[in-house]
Parts: sequence; C-alpha cells; structure tokens
Amino acid sequence: MRFRGVIGAVFAAGWLVVAGAPAPAGGVVAAVEGATEPASSGWAGRPASGSAGVWEWPLPEHTLAAPYAAPATRYAAGHRGVDFPAAAGAVVRAPDDATVRFSGVVVDRPLLTLDHGDGVLSSFEPLVSELPVGSIVARGAVLGAVGSGGHCGTGCLHVGVRVDGDYVSPMLFFGRVPPAVLLPLDGG
Repeated sequence: MRFRGVIGAVFAAGWLVVAGAPAPAGGVVAAVEGATEPASSGWAGRPASGSAGVWEWPLPEHTLAAPYAAPATRYAAGHRGVDFPAAAGAVVRAPDDATVRFSGVVVDRPLLTLDHGDGVLSSFEPLVSELPVGSIVARGAVLGAVGSGGHCGTGCLHVGVRVDGDYVSPMLFFGRVPPAVLLPLDGG
C-alpha cells in the first residue's frame, strides 16, 4: 500500500514514472521490454522469496514471445503475463518454492497455479501437470510439461503473477526490470 501512495503523489505532482516504455492510458509504474505496470497495483516492491531474491526461469530458453501489457483498468483488456516460446512437451520447472493452489483445466487449457506466500501467486498455461492441490514444490522442481491450447499461434508457455490479487509483470520476479525514470507529464 505504501507503494501505491507514493505513485499517487508522483502523478499528482505532474510526473509520470516510466521504465523503458511510453505510457499507455491509465498511467505506468514500471515497464519491462514494452510491458507496463498499472498504477493501481498494490505491489509493494516485495522481493521474490528465493535464495537469490530472483526466481529461476521455468524453461531453459527464456526469450519473450509476448510481454506483459497492463490493462488501463482492472477489468480492461490487456496481457496479464508473459509468453515464452515453447513446444508442447517442454519441461516446466518451479521458479521458486511454493504450494500448488490450483491444478486443472480452465476453458480449454490446462493450468497450474502456485502460492509462493506473502500474497504472491504464479500461474502457468497451458501446463499439463500431475501435481495435486496442496503439493509442496521446491525451486527448480518439475511442475509438468507445456500442453496444447492457449492463445499463441505457435507453442508457448504463459506465465502470470498476482500479488494480493492484482496482476503484476512476472519480469519483476525474474529480475529483468530496468530502473525507473521520472518524466514530466507536460512534456517539459
């Protein structure tokens, strides 16, 4: 909540916080390779719980197929995660220690959600997994394999992260966020 108050003060003073990308409608808190964070996010800058403070990549190859794109409002369109190119059957690993919160099918694709504690949840789709709800997984443990379905034309793994119910860029946890830069809103 402290983070939200600081950002609100920054916007009220006529400044926009930007990190690597121009501001979309609704404002920006941080951006990652073209992705943005909504100013309404309650994320308080908590580091990941892993021993290195940064999550491990779920796939060996971690080139982005599609970046995070924050919606202008909580229920508006946006891309609430990142996509990594991946062939069906590719092994997916846990980015950090967690407990399986959900394992099943949503609409037409298999999904797995992990609870990392402190209000941090990560979701992976399409992910075929035999892990039942309540299973404890260690950082780097096999979660399952990339399945079929989803929104990518070619195969991909979608990774989403929520903090206290609000979506944030997963790249914040993978340690790939450039420093923020303050820019005046009036262009001067």
